[in-house]
Amino acid sequence: MTPSSAAVRVCAVIPVYDHEAAVGTVIDALLAAGLPCIMVDDGSGPACAAVLDRLAATRPDTTLVRRAVNGGKGAAVADGLRAALACGYSHAVQVDADGQHDLADLPAFLAASRDTPDALVCGWPQFDASMPRLRYYSRYLTHVFVWLNTLSFAIRDSMCGFRAYPLAATVAMIDAERPGLRMDFDIEVLVRLYWRGVPMRWIATRVTYPIDGVSHFRLLLDNALITRVHTRLFFGMLWRLPRLLARKFSAHRAETSHA
Repeated sequence: MTPSSAAVRVCAVIPVYDHEAAVGTVIDALLAAGLPCIMVDDGSGPACAAVLDRLAATRPDTTLVRRAVNGGKGAAVADGLRAALACGYSHAVQVDADGQHDLADLPAFLAASRDTPDALVCGWPQFDASMPRLRYYSRYLTHVFVWLNTLSFAIRDSMCGFRAYPLAATVAMIDAERPGLRMDFDIEVLVRLYWRGVPMRWIATRVTYPIDGVSHFRLLLDNALITRVHTRLFFGMLWRLPRLLARKFSAHRAETSHA
């Protein structure tokens, strides 16, 4: 059942893997915005684990979920979303621990979740000229595959991890479909939620490079995982093709009738 706007309870889910220099700043900004925080330690080393223990002990409304070994960003986010749902929250804002997301945009995400509680609210990243061209082109290639696998341009960006998830629908999909556990997670979750008819709203947001200078993107392995997920989604799209085409033509007719 979709919660009413009055019943919307939102927390933040922060996957953390060795971002001890940045995560405290992120947590403090989220708490200042009134969001309880669920930190998921994805098998971090001793230095980061100690920082997370201290934050959980000294910051109000802060919960620590600890994974014994590193399982990947997707595994950490999935565990955090399940924990948020078990705690009675209706929505969770996914925020990276490295400080790359502009948390000044949080009010826009929260307002969109309250206005349309059944929607997944997604960050639409705005990059400046400092973005490497190789990263730009590889990102655009992913957009093309996502548009193909949804037969739609509705997903403006599938790689930004700044999102507000409706928890019941998202956790149900994750438990049923078991999406990828690493950097492929963000892409697959969006496509599968689109296939399930979950509406999406987009918030333009500035994205910068990590404030602690730490990136866990592994060029060869993560690009291989992303290629594999696009292939898997393509074959998933094929057997959904009649339904996706019917949905596309229905939307076109609705637009035409209102023109």
